[in-house]
Amino acid sequence: MNGRNSSVVVTGLGIAAPNGLGNRNYWESVREGVSGIGRISHFDPSQYPSRLAGEVKGFVPEEHLTSRIISQTDRMTQLALVGTDCAFADARTQPSEFDEYEMGVVTASSSGGFEFGENELRNLWSQGGQYVSAYQSFAWFYAVNSGQISIRNGMRGPSGVVVSDQAGGLDAIAQARRQIRKGTRMIVSGGIDASLCPWGWTAQLTSRRLSTSSDPNRAYLPFDAEAAGHVPGEGGALVIMEDLASAHERRAPNVYGEISGYAATIDPGAGVESATSLQKAIEQALRNADADPAEIDLVFADAAAVPELDRAEAEALTKVFGVRGVPVTAPKTTTGRLGSGAASLDVATAFLAMRDGVIPPTPNVRIADEYDIDLVSEKRESRAGVRNCLVIARGIGGFNSAMVLRDSNQSSGR
Repeated sequence: MNGRNSSVVVTGLGIAAPNGLGNRNYWESVREGVSGIGRISHFDPSQYPSRLAGEVKGFVPEEHLTSRIISQTDRMTQLALVGTDCAFADARTQPSEFDEYEMGVVTASSSGGFEFGENELRNLWSQGGQYVSAYQSFAWFYAVNSGQISIRNGMRGPSGVVVSDQAGGLDAIAQARRQIRKGTRMIVSGGIDASLCPWGWTAQLTSRRLSTSSDPNRAYLPFDAEAAGHVPGEGGALVIMEDLASAHERRAPNVYGEISGYAATIDPGAGVESATSLQKAIEQALRNADADPAEIDLVFADAAAVPELDRAEAEALTKVFGVRGVPVTAPKTTTGRLGSGAASLDVATAFLAMRDGVIPPTPNVRIADEYDIDLVSEKRESRAGVRNCLVIARGIGGFNSAMVLRDSNQSSGR
């Protein structure tokens, strides 16, 4: 049933985003360009140069999780556990329907449980070591989401964590794809990050890539003449991945589409400014998917909103697809850049766009004349449908990843 060339499909989505908690709420917001960016409320940001973020609103952990779980987990992990529950519900299946060794978890993380760690450090310095929670030993760790999802759902198959900043969401899904092709029946994958606390905020400011604008509508402007950094956020998406034959065997009601191609490159010396390395990642992902550039109906851009990085991305896209050769969108301008959660949220958004034949917009951005890309600024209905998408993600440190997604009709052979 499984093998190197088997189709790996997504059958469930679990979304936690600043402009919508849950799949339906998020999709309704993003397709209409509704933003979840605003002044930080988790803490007082007045002493910092950057004060805007995308916060997941309406999330009350006590409504979803036991007090025991809450006491030992960071907000990031709480969102991940609830996102996993949402993904299983969307897939219309439960872990109990699988053998525990036939299920795995591969997530991405760019920060770990910063807020939990900050609270325990505060206890250490103000009260002493005896007041530090024993759960600090793992609640801060990069791999904690994979571990807690595994424990909660009894998943004991191939698992792991990927740490490559914003590119991590794609890299984790690609690793999950490899494991399913080796024989694992089902894997939860993707990324959810949450480090909107003073410690996490200070760490993000060191990148010097954060916008200092106080206007939520003009703070995060990729490919705009006024681009001056991004707005961070929290959240992301987790997806249920299965072998297509296995999904058909259990009569999965949702087969959103296939992870049909992936590639990654790195610029360890030049950072992420190289258009050539990003171009190579895109071209290799297309080859891995056995797809021509003309088959791609929509590109989800990395959208750094740093001029030199935007230029590199636009150059890579025009070299692969030609001048304005394919629609390009960056709905993350409504959420902020979500660390490792950003790319997996783009993957989930791409599958929803395929399902409904809708291209979500990049609101508030006025594309500068220097960029020869077809940036979608208002929602478009696609008469021909959205059949194949490319998702691009880049991480600090020179990580470049690209993933090709194919819609469910093609994946199902219909």
